[in-house]
Amino acid sequence: MLGVVAVAAGLWLALGIFVVAGWSRVNTDRAWRAAALLLTLAFALVHQLLFATVAEDAYLTFRYARNVADGYGPVFNPGERVEGYSNFLWMVLIALPRAMFGVDVEPAAPVLGIACALGCVLAAYFLVNRIMRLAQPDGPGLPALGVAAAVVTAGASSLAGYGPSGLETPLFLLLTLCVVHALAAGRPVVAGVLVALTVMTRPEGLVVAVLAGVWLLVTALRSGTTKWAPAGYALGALVLLVPWTAWRVTYYGHLLPNSLVASSGGSVGSMLRRGWDYLAGFALVYQVFLLLTAAAIAFLLSRRSFPRARSLAWLVLAIAVALAGYAVAVGGDRLPSWRLLAPVPPLLTVFAAAAYGLFLVSRPATTPSPQPRTERLTARRTVPVVALAVCGLSLVVSTTHPGMVRAMHDWRASIRQLAETGTWLGERLPPGTVVSTYANGALSYRAGPRLVVVDVLGLTDEHIARQGERIQAAGIGGQVASDYDYVVNVRMPSVAVDTAEGYTDRQHCGINPAYAGLYEVATFRREGERKWISLYVRRPQAEVLVPLLDADPRYTYVRCG
Repeated sequence: MLGVVAVAAGLWLALGIFVVAGWSRVNTDRAWRAAALLLTLAFALVHQLLFATVAEDAYLTFRYARNVADGYGPVFNPGERVEGYSNFLWMVLIALPRAMFGVDVEPAAPVLGIACALGCVLAAYFLVNRIMRLAQPDGPGLPALGVAAAVVTAGASSLAGYGPSGLETPLFLLLTLCVVHALAAGRPVVAGVLVALTVMTRPEGLVVAVLAGVWLLVTALRSGTTKWAPAGYALGALVLLVPWTAWRVTYYGHLLPNSLVASSGGSVGSMLRRGWDYLAGFALVYQVFLLLTAAAIAFLLSRRSFPRARSLAWLVLAIAVALAGYAVAVGGDRLPSWRLLAPVPPLLTVFAAAAYGLFLVSRPATTPSPQPRTERLTARRTVPVVALAVCGLSLVVSTTHPGMVRAMHDWRASIRQLAETGTWLGERLPPGTVVSTYANGALSYRAGPRLVVVDVLGLTDEHIARQGERIQAAGIGGQVASDYDYVVNVRMPSVAVDTAEGYTDRQHCGINPAYAGLYEVATFRREGERKWISLYVRRPQAEVLVPLLDADPRYTYVRCG
């Protein structure tokens, strides 16, 4: 890790020297801007590799994607139609490399995520410049501000953390930025199609869809655009959302995804308290982004010029605030590095850069030429110094804050152990064996479609999600569904894995009371690591299954007592 940190720090230093020293050239010379963006992308790539952790939750989508590519359809267990994902577009995209070229989903998804995160860096650049072009359609523009926004976006820790995670977070942010860019370009139909794709990527895409639609409607009423723009936007969105929703309801039988239902339904007060705690922790880490936002609001309120460009900047801020509100409403998230709020810092960055640019070009000029305004940007190097400082501070946060790289790497160790457990069970248990799990990610994916996996938290089980009781979840995230009586007596798993942490340092012979009586504890020592794992094996099948599992040289059965 130290080597990657050193490379990231070196790239940041090189980027800083290049951008600060050549700031005036960056604003006027396309080749210098291209070089600055290439350095920024290189830094963003290494920043992501610093985290380099595929999230446990991503493997749940991986299993769906692999089943799609292998011809089983969008199901978790072949033959069971349960919508245990809420990221349809991402699931389809990561299935394509396997379906077309036979590339496994597991390495393909992080590569696509990294590419989307790099795309967000470029999208921040283009969006800021597009907003500035609305203010000065015939002027030279201030493209260096876009470079500054790209630099800060590359430094956003949560975005870097979830680039290689295999989750849909970078794609969601990329689509959100593209929606606003399409609105700025006067392409409402394109914006509608893009916002439909955003909704198909994350449930909170509905927030983006509503805010973008309201912006178009208000702008149309103020005669800032054609009256047909809201209709075109709605048409572009509905042409995808209507057939997709009809298919979902027909195929799965429900409007709301099973995964969303499983994590909802608890106490509203408890969810909001947890959500506020989640937001407060995020605000402490991202204080500098909030300070930039406060200054940008002051800049934007002090000028009334360029109403269309100003309203787009306010739209970006509104989306960021609304996404933060969504995170609070759902009780936050248990994943490290503030996954639900990862889109917020880049959105605040775009808002701050655009607001400062609009403030700059709206100041009274002493001559008719817009050149003095450009000189005010390039003569002082405050903007690049601030951008590089924020980027550098973010890199420090990534490497030192316990909730960032350190938390991701600790998580990676348990994910690896769960993946090894899944491979072991998938290779040794007979096809069709039912396994219940408390961590329905890497274990389930590695176990493969030959095993039937029951998620005791109900993400991929319709009965538990929709009829199970709600219990308090550990940590941030609110309540989860549970119905152990159904799991034990209806699904009747032959093997139960009742941990989300992977291996333990010593033998554990205790049993979850929900499994007591019908199951016995079988403990195995992981050879070469001095680690242990405990399984619950259904008593009538223990005589057959335990020897099958013990036959693997990587695991040795050790009887309790």
